[in-house]
Amino acid sequence: MVLIYHLARKADWAASEQTGAYDGGATDKRDGFIHFSTAAEIEISAGLYCKGLTDLLLIAVESTSLGAELRWETSRDGKSFPHVYGAIQPEHVVSVTPLPLGADGRHEFPQLD
Repeated sequence: MVLIYHLARKADWAASEQTGAYDGGATDKRDGFIHFSTAAEIEISAGLYCKGLTDLLLIAVESTSLGAELRWETSRDGKSFPHVYGAIQPEHVVSVTPLPLGADGRHEFPQLD
């Protein structure tokens, strides 16, 4: 199983629970795809784009379940990042984990594979 990770605001995720599919937050909708990161990059992404957010969730998705909607594209620092062109269905989601802020102001992440 190869997991990829997305950072979602609680309100955006709650809306997806009502509709049955997650189509991303404001940045994802603006860019036309849902931003994901690998385990090695997700903490860096949180520090760059979600600093100080108190309502952040870590969404883990099984990458192979996404099919052709998943594309690996060059992004920050010339690295390849997973982008999803379509909505995330509940069956793709492995876990949803709250990311509290630590005393240092950084999000506290669980151990990732």
